[in-house]
Amino acid sequence: MKIKRNDVVIILSGKERGMQGRVLRVDTKSDRVFVEGRNIVKVHRKANALGQEAGIISKEASVHVSNVALYSEKLKRGVRVCSRYVGQDDKLYTSKREAMDSFSDPVKHVAKVRYCVKTGEIFK
Repeated sequence: MKIKRNDVVIILSGKERGMQGRVLRVDTKSDRVFVEGRNIVKVHRKANALGQEAGIISKEASVHVSNVALYSEKLKRGVRVCSRYVGQDDKLYTSKREAMDSFSDPVKHVAKVRYCVKTGEIFK
């Protein structure tokens, strides 16, 4: 999944279309995300013995990950991203092996980042 917690996303479909918000939580099992202040639903709660009061509570419901896109500050719209590996001097490589070979000393680990081809933005 290319969407992570604290990413700024724009909603692509539904009643909240065109609105943006920060991702609060990601559910990888069902491919859904919870966006801050978006897709608000009312939940009717019953009082329980622990002291929780009864009432109607507003909270964020989940949105399927296919209905959101990462928000680009440069383009002011949603963008698609792919993964790249960071080599020596912060140069980006498409394969992990190329990124590892770019270092003069042998390394065991290289960073993987999300990269927008259109704008050149890197989402960490």
